[in-house]
Amino acid sequence: MPDDQLSLTFAALADPTRRAILARLAEGEATVNQLAEPFDMSLQAVSKHLKVLERAGLISRGRDAQWRPCRLETAPLDTASEWIDRYRERWSGRFDRLEREIRRIQEGSEHD
Repeated sequence: MPDDQLSLTFAALADPTRRAILARLAEGEATVNQLAEPFDMSLQAVSKHLKVLERAGLISRGRDAQWRPCRLETAPLDTASEWIDRYRERWSGRFDRLEREIRRIQEGSEHD
């Protein structure tokens, strides 16, 4: 598996369970048990998902006595969003040019 930040972020986001965990953490810190509640899987399976998210830098785990809260880290999401936005601008420009060309062709065929 590639270990550049963008690849790690997208790989972590590829799984719906991990996306659901991130959505929950967007509401605030939570323990592993709290994060595991809505899923029909073992704590060990949830912990594996958390390790993927942690390796991608999308979450961090704190320590407060016996409580180890997980929290969302947004920097990797910001980086992924910036990357997507860069390409969105390119694609949008291409689609705009394509739309103008289609209109030009349609208008030309109406005059035949």
